[in-house]
Amino acid sequence: MPQPVDDLITVERRLPAALVTLNLPEQRNPLSVTLMNKLRETLKVVAADQQVRVVVIKGAGKIFSSGHDLREMTNRTLDEQREIFDACTEMMQTIQRIPQPVIAQVHGVAAAAGCQLVATCDLAIAADSTVFLTPGVRIGLFCSTPMVALSRNVGRKRAMEMLLTGEPINASTAVDWGLINRAVPDDELESEVWQLVEKLAASSPVTIGIGKHAFYEQIDMSQSAAYSQMSETMASNAIDYDAQEGIGAFLEKRKPIWEGDR
Repeated sequence: MPQPVDDLITVERRLPAALVTLNLPEQRNPLSVTLMNKLRETLKVVAADQQVRVVVIKGAGKIFSSGHDLREMTNRTLDEQREIFDACTEMMQTIQRIPQPVIAQVHGVAAAAGCQLVATCDLAIAADSTVFLTPGVRIGLFCSTPMVALSRNVGRKRAMEMLLTGEPINASTAVDWGLINRAVPDDELESEVWQLVEKLAASSPVTIGIGKHAFYEQIDMSQSAAYSQMSETMASNAIDYDAQEGIGAFLEKRKPIWEGDR
């Protein structure tokens, strides 16, 4: 059964995955400072569980997330505003720092920082009826932090169109633009996500963790620097137990037994 975390988040240990749910459906799952801090700490706890191979993030109720809690952003000092966006940055970076792949299971609406959350997750699958938008420009608050994640997933012109107009895009467009991996019929969303979970969980968790870290390490490097760093990463990976076991199993035409499964 899902376990509450201060009523803001629930965590269900559904091995080989952990299902983390934003749990303020009546408020459209806003990313308040308290919720973002709690999500960050929850991810760290989940990441330490060696039986958890994949993390899935979803929203309770009718939508994924409406973004920042705007009520927290009125009549605040500059330092108080900084606290909001520092919490957001730390939470987003934690998603990419933990070794497990993180999948966004998206439905309804992913707006502003909610869209940022989708873009930050390693993988994302959405229901066909989902819409994505960065509407801050319409209320005088440009979606500058969502822009960081958005512009690293979709092309510049497409990111600028979303950011400058605030107009929503549908799920099929989000697939075409590279914001999400795929869109599926609404009633197939959960099953599609769990099929992906099973595929990811079949690989070595050590190798997955190495690969995830390496991906984010090299993505903004020059090509020459990336090749230099990744050559060393791959050489080190190649002498690990799981790599040697996997290569041996392939050559011997048998199923590998990863170190964590022995």
